[in-house]
Amino acid sequence: MPACAARNGFSGRPIWGYNGRMNKAFVKESDNDDDEEAVALAQAIPAGAKNYITPAGYKAIKDELLQLIDVDRPEVVRIVHWAASNGDRSENGDYIYGKRRLREIDRRIRFLTKRMDSAFIVDPSVHYGNDQVYFGATVAYVNKAGEEHTVTIVGIDELDPLRGRISWVSPVARALTKAREGDVITLETPQGSEELEIVSVDYPEPITD
Repeated sequence: MPACAARNGFSGRPIWGYNGRMNKAFVKESDNDDDEEAVALAQAIPAGAKNYITPAGYKAIKDELLQLIDVDRPEVVRIVHWAASNGDRSENGDYIYGKRRLREIDRRIRFLTKRMDSAFIVDPSVHYGNDQVYFGATVAYVNKAGEEHTVTIVGIDELDPLRGRISWVSPVARALTKAREGDVITLETPQGSEELEIVSVDYPEPITD
């Protein structure tokens, strides 16, 4: 999928990273101590492309971030402070576990903040009624063996293969993109070429107030 959103039928808007409720107390480790998952995901985005995400996917990231900042982290801090008051920290299991959990939460907060900073929201409903495959489409296709599969093309932060949610940078999504209902497309795999017939293309209905 080329990087140009307009050329590929994307209709999205850039978003600002969520940092209004963050402060340095939440990030005590060096910013250079990047989460390996963040690095891997960043490498998955083609050079020059945006980090596309659906509104639902963006909301899920934001909800998790707020849960960590407003609920989980304050609770762990409370436990750590309580455990620290109980004496020798070197043999204090509550204190040791709490500090470890705090580091995990801080890493996750940094990771989610970076994902929101780089996110570019694309609303699939703008293509409602269209039979051409773009980001956010739910596509049913049949292979040569007659096996039908249904996938939804989403952002890399929304990937969930068990639920048929595939990344827009995946080989299958790239092969499907821009094809139409009834088209037969070719998917290149390590085992060779495979022809897939597109059975249906669906998008969510626009939400009206």
